[in-house]
Amino acid sequence: MRVSELVAQTGVPLATVKYYLREGLLMAGDATSATRAEYGERHVHRLVLIKALSGLGLPIPKIRVVLQLIDHPQDSLFDTLGAAIAALPPYVDANAAEFPRAKSVLDRLGQIYDPQFVAVAQLESALAAAEGIGMPMTGERIDAYGRHIRGIAEADLAPIPPSTESAIEYAVLGTAIYEPVIAAMRRLAHQDLMSKMLDPNRKAPTS
Repeated sequence: MRVSELVAQTGVPLATVKYYLREGLLMAGDATSATRAEYGERHVHRLVLIKALSGLGLPIPKIRVVLQLIDHPQDSLFDTLGAAIAALPPYVDANAAEFPRAKSVLDRLGQIYDPQFVAVAQLESALAAAEGIGMPMTGERIDAYGRHIRGIAEADLAPIPPSTESAIEYAVLGTAIYEPVIAAMRRLAHQDLMSKMLDPNRKAPTS
């Protein structure tokens, strides 16, 4: 297909497609003349992926990291997925020497973890913020969160694709897309429980 068809099929503006080509995010098409190139399904797939990552708020340098890991994965799938997930927000300073709050929580839960994984720094930042406003995580809350979050993680990982490329895309997009679902469902569960606590006779609305 020509670039105009690529634009029509993906909904990505021509100027943006050309920018991605210049930046090397989108692989070049197969040249048919000095001024024309043909594009195929792999270009469509790559553009859709870039569009999705951009829509999730990833800046170009982070998108580049994910795409490079897809094109040139590390020897270990575990390390590759970790590096890809690290490209997702929130972005925190992961260069600190110690993460005492996060490590205390993870040790309490008995989890295996890489101290260099960016999520450890993200957890430390979140725990410090909670502590800073006088709402530190209690042991009981940590245990409850850990128990239920593990179940969510198991459900997330059960359908992970076998190929490295698909696994990276699934892990990155799935993590970013489903986290808002988890947050929204948690808030709705709060509403449901509060409603029943304050008015035990209240019924769910009928459709």
